[in-house]
Amino acid sequence: MSIVQILNVAIDNLSMVELLEKLKYGGMVVTPNVDHIIKLQKDREFYQIYQEADYRTCDSQILIFISRLINRPLKERVSGSDLFPRFYDYYKDDETMTIFLLGGGLGVPETAQEKINRKVGRKMVIAAHSPSYGFEKNEAECEKIIEMINESGATVLAVGVGAPKQEKWIYKYKDRFKHIKVFLAIGATIDFEAEYVQRSPAWMSNLGIEWIHRLLSDPKRLWKRYLIEDIPFLWLVIKEQLGLYRNPFENE
Repeated sequence: MSIVQILNVAIDNLSMVELLEKLKYGGMVVTPNVDHIIKLQKDREFYQIYQEADYRTCDSQILIFISRLINRPLKERVSGSDLFPRFYDYYKDDETMTIFLLGGGLGVPETAQEKINRKVGRKMVIAAHSPSYGFEKNEAECEKIIEMINESGATVLAVGVGAPKQEKWIYKYKDRFKHIKVFLAIGATIDFEAEYVQRSPAWMSNLGIEWIHRLLSDPKRLWKRYLIEDIPFLWLVIKEQLGLYRNPFENE
């Protein structure tokens, strides 16, 4: 499996179908985008999780464009919000694939559960839970969630509580699950599946401007991410091409 290195992230150069085929054997999937890469310049724990994830797939058309500019082209964008519906459709006839949804506001994951099961024609999503705000800091609540997941018997855990919280939570507890073999960190995808939040039109995603749609949809929460925090990305890529970039964690 080839990789494309962009700054301090090794992205697996996989097509959607290639990844779907591999997931029958299990694994943890993270989906790097510009925001993740910026966070990976400062967050040592997040960086370490990325090193140990089984699959790192491109979640950004901007990264596709960058990979072409630096002559290391990625095959395809495999974002969490595209991967998850493709995953449940690909495995809809595989009775061993059962899903637990964790994330979304009150009632949202249950709505997503109902809609997905109707699409696939079976009870594929067998349980869903909306955790409280800040649940990851409450060990008692985390223990209850682990117990719920284990009791459900689900073999796939899809967590959508935002990065890097979702990746850190999966990594911290992944050895505690009795039946889970596939771990998916899927961000806002549960909201999309419940049709609580609308995804951007495909043409915006293909042009790499999906972030504008998301910003306009939730400016109060996302303005700082897109208009301040993520701006240094292009400068870091330029530095890398000039041989001036250094991975902040490479000697640790």
